[in-house]
Amino acid sequence: MRTYEVWAPAAAERVEVEVGGERHALARDGARPGWWHGGAPTGDYAFRLDGGPPLPDPRSPRQPYGPDGPSRPVDHAAFSWSRTGWRGRPLPGAVLYELHIGTFTAAGTFQAATERLDHLVELGVDFVELMPVCPFPGRHGWGYDGVSLWAVHEPYGGPEGLKRFVDAAHRKGLGVVLDVVHNHLGPSGNHLPRFGPYFTDRHHTPWGSAVNLDAPGSDEVRDYLIGSALAWLRDYRIDGLRLDAVHALADDRAVHFLEQLSGAVDRLAVATNRPLFLVAESDLNSPRTTAPREAGGQGLTAQWSDDFHHALHTALTGESQGYYGDFARAPLAAVAKTLSRGFFHDGGRSSFRGRGHGRPFPPAGGHRLLGYLQTHDQVGNRALGDRISAGLGPGPLAAGAALVLTSPFTPMLFMGEEWGATTPWQYFTDHTDPDLAEAVRQGRRREFTEHGWQAGEVPDPQEPATVLRSVLDWTEPRRAPHAGLLAWYRTLIRLRRARPELSDPDLAAVRVEYDEAARWLVVHRGPYRVAVNLGPGAAEVPLGAAGRETVASFGGCGLDGTVARLAAGSVAVVRT
Repeated sequence: MRTYEVWAPAAAERVEVEVGGERHALARDGARPGWWHGGAPTGDYAFRLDGGPPLPDPRSPRQPYGPDGPSRPVDHAAFSWSRTGWRGRPLPGAVLYELHIGTFTAAGTFQAATERLDHLVELGVDFVELMPVCPFPGRHGWGYDGVSLWAVHEPYGGPEGLKRFVDAAHRKGLGVVLDVVHNHLGPSGNHLPRFGPYFTDRHHTPWGSAVNLDAPGSDEVRDYLIGSALAWLRDYRIDGLRLDAVHALADDRAVHFLEQLSGAVDRLAVATNRPLFLVAESDLNSPRTTAPREAGGQGLTAQWSDDFHHALHTALTGESQGYYGDFARAPLAAVAKTLSRGFFHDGGRSSFRGRGHGRPFPPAGGHRLLGYLQTHDQVGNRALGDRISAGLGPGPLAAGAALVLTSPFTPMLFMGEEWGATTPWQYFTDHTDPDLAEAVRQGRRREFTEHGWQAGEVPDPQEPATVLRSVLDWTEPRRAPHAGLLAWYRTLIRLRRARPELSDPDLAAVRVEYDEAARWLVVHRGPYRVAVNLGPGAAEVPLGAAGRETVASFGGCGLDGTVARLAAGSVAVVRT
């Protein structure tokens, strides 16, 4: 026998738990309004509200038959964790590596990803950041349409598979970060509204009604989300969480949900005696996101920096459509501003938004911004899912890598970036509802035909070939020119670790000189200079002091007093 409980204020008369085809009545909990509890045998189970259909547990720890099937208990204490000596590590000074379990390997499982961890150890990264692993319909998907926020996608390996992956990563000295989605649930398999007011029409988001963080019943909804977050950190020994699109968490309460969440995570870190952290994806350009709670902030450890990505992307590619427009007017100036001030939009006008946006970022907190050349969003949300490597040669890719990995930010790489992967990373789904599948297919085509693409050019998200094209080709790192770029990434990460000036998070200490017309740029990092030539011909890049030594270069570098001579598409790290 075990005790079952569920928050179901929507049930008017009765709640039952069904186990093995037998129904067992639950009683109202007099101490907790809306809660029901009672005993029943252990086994696969579902709840019935007022005699309705069987529904999975909102707090289900496992969905072995998919999002719509019955739930299954998990005994987290039964897993045998290795004695790794892993006590965690803080985020500052680290390098992250974002990957998607389903396309990191051909098998698309935790076990197969585990077999590639040595590659990440040799690369030199510190944390593996997993894209969402909550259950979603079918086998393949990005994970951002997940449901059952306490469970693990079965085709990846379920709860046991995730624990084995985390355990193996810790044995190799790698931390694990998990991407979680609190701002919406997927369109299929979301049964929460049947139980209670998990959503509210007080606010609307791109996905419809907002998650209820401030309307009646929101206390329990907030506890639900916080409980899920803590479960990943506690039961799966995850080291940190990346929070998807926190700007869509509509909350008018005096204590914002993120402030409440960060406080709970900090308390768990004390209780478990290991560093735990939260990283936000935020479009607000607000330093309040990462400011300490005692200073009126929300207390998150760090946030993604799309401004730096956009500036770097326009500088390397020349693209100027959409939100790249503001950065493309003077792309090297935009790179310089983000490297030395954090946010590009820090209060001035954003033409893409048609208004002013953002406010200045504190100069001492560069490590609180994640800097990157590519992410799943910036690749997968393109019409063809083409990586930046599809249009650039090794030289510009090496230059972009150098600017990321010697920046004052916390660097993050996207899987395959380190060798210039030629495989695209496209948008793919595996919806089992044919009407939903067709709606997603047509919506994707409509979105990009409005931007000039032909409908037939846009990959069908439901087509199996789309996900197959997105799987990494692990023969590439052993071949030219990929092997050379991979060696460069390894060199840069070693340099970042060995030369503290190259990871100094003080934005005020960063000085950048550039020539927009000649297309060269040099970043001053203490006695080091990161010199980049993005122009079509050779360039003489002024170092501001006599160059004593070329510490590392891609494409060659000649020193002549206070000048670095770089061929087109070359980059060098020089000590003065």
